[in-house]
Amino acid sequence: MATTLTQSPPVASRWSQFYALTKPRVVQLIVFCALIGMLLASPGLPAWQPLLAGVVGIWLVAAAAAAFNCLIEQHIDARMARTAWRPTAKGELTRPQTLLFSGVLCAAGSAVLALGTNVLTMWLTLATFVGYAIIYTVVLKPLTPQNIVIGGASGAMPPVLGWAAMTGEVGAEAMVLCLIIFLWTPPHFWALALYRVEDYRRSGLPMLPVTHGSAFTRLQVLLYTLVLFAATLMPFAFRFSGPIYLVSAVLLGAGFTVYAFRLWRNYSDALARTTFRFSIWHLSLLFAALLLDHYLDPWLTALL
Repeated sequence: MATTLTQSPPVASRWSQFYALTKPRVVQLIVFCALIGMLLASPGLPAWQPLLAGVVGIWLVAAAAAAFNCLIEQHIDARMARTAWRPTAKGELTRPQTLLFSGVLCAAGSAVLALGTNVLTMWLTLATFVGYAIIYTVVLKPLTPQNIVIGGASGAMPPVLGWAAMTGEVGAEAMVLCLIIFLWTPPHFWALALYRVEDYRRSGLPMLPVTHGSAFTRLQVLLYTLVLFAATLMPFAFRFSGPIYLVSAVLLGAGFTVYAFRLWRNYSDALARTTFRFSIWHLSLLFAALLLDHYLDPWLTALL
C-alpha cells in the first residue's frame, strides 16, 4: 500500500503566508496617514518614543484587522480572481491559525499603544478594529451596497489615531483629515468595483455596480469626487495649512475630477483601473503636501 507523506511548508514560506494576510499595501497607506496625523499634531519635531510606539501599535492592530477580514471572507475570496491567491482562500492557513495570528497582533498592538502612547489611542484603535473587522466585514459588506460608505468611517480614522497618539486628545484638524479620507473612500473603491464587477457578482456581495449598474455607480464616483474636492480645501480654509497645500490640493483635486468625469462619460475598464490607481496617489500626495506645508510654510511666511 502506498503511503502519502504530508510535509510542513518551509518556515520562510509559512511566514510569507502570514505576512500576506496583513494586506501590506493597504496597511502601509493606513500607517502613512496615521504618521501624517502624528507629525501635524506636533508644532516642531515630535518626540520619538510616542511616534515610534504609535506607528508600531497602529501597524499591528491594522494588520490584525486585515487578517481577521481574510478569515471572515475566506470563501468569498476564493470565488474572486483578485483575492483567490490569499493563503486563507487557498486553504494554506487554517481558521484557528488565522484567528490566533490576528488575536496576537491585536493584543500586541494594543499593549504597545497603551504603554507607549496613551489609553485613548489604544481604545480608538481598538474601536477602529471593531468597525472594520466586525461592523463592516461581517455586517455591512454582505448587507447593503452602501457598505463602503458607512464602513468607510473606520478606514478614515488613521489621522485621528495619529493625532491622539501625540496629544492625548482628538483635535478638530484631525477630524477634517478624517472627513477627507471618508469622502475619498467611495470613489476610490467604486472605481475598483467597476472593473472588478464580475468578481463581485460571483462573490454574491451587493456592491454598487452589481446592484445598481455601471452608469449609476459612475455618477456616484463623480459626485463624491466633487464633494471630496471641496473637503480637501478645508485645511486651508480653516487656516491650519498654507499655500503649498492649497496648490497641491487644487491640482490633485482637479486631476481626480477629470478622471471621474471621463469615467462617467466614456467608461472603459482600463480607465476605471487608471482612476483607481490615481486615487491612491491622490490621497498619498495630498497628505504628503500637508506635511510639507506644515514644515515649510512658517519659513515662507517669515521670508515674505
